[in-house]
Amino acid sequence: MTLKDSYIAHEERMKRALDALRKELASLRAGRATPALLDKIMVDYYGTPTPVNQVANVAVPEPRMITIQPWEKSLLAPLEKAILKSDLGLTPNSDGTIIRLSIPQLTQERRTELVKVIHKKAEDARVAIRNIRRDANDAIKKIEKEKAASEDETKKAQEDMQKLTDKYIKEVDQIMAVKEKEIMEV
Repeated sequence: MTLKDSYIAHEERMKRALDALRKELASLRAGRATPALLDKIMVDYYGTPTPVNQVANVAVPEPRMITIQPWEKSLLAPLEKAILKSDLGLTPNSDGTIIRLSIPQLTQERRTELVKVIHKKAEDARVAIRNIRRDANDAIKKIEKEKAASEDETKKAQEDMQKLTDKYIKEVDQIMAVKEKEIMEV
């Protein structure tokens, strides 16, 4: 493995850590209806845990309403049960063919809780990125030990890895700030 290969591989891992953070934050309820809220909810479909969007049409007809129309009527009860068991804190209303979820306005207390959750998830992403940097530096030292790169090249590679780490941590902070602003706006 060359220094360049190592850099590319570790940058890819950092991008994935950032994508994971975006996905995590998308599933947080911000007082607005979005199909992403249901991404983590699994429904029992013939004995197999299946994501809601694979067994039903999920739509957002209004800013504070999500409708779920199961492809099979037999899935209505399991869908309702899965939503009630989830940590969304939403109560499904069913008319026998379609489930409606009303998204209530967030209380100030709930907003504060969500901001804490956002900060924790952002910190987890920063830690993941720093761990990737550590792995990259270990790989760089290994390349140097194998005499595949000079001391100057490895020093430069470590500096580049630090710049990359700083860049991705800054992106984590930006993502966190945007989500925090979204949660706190009334």
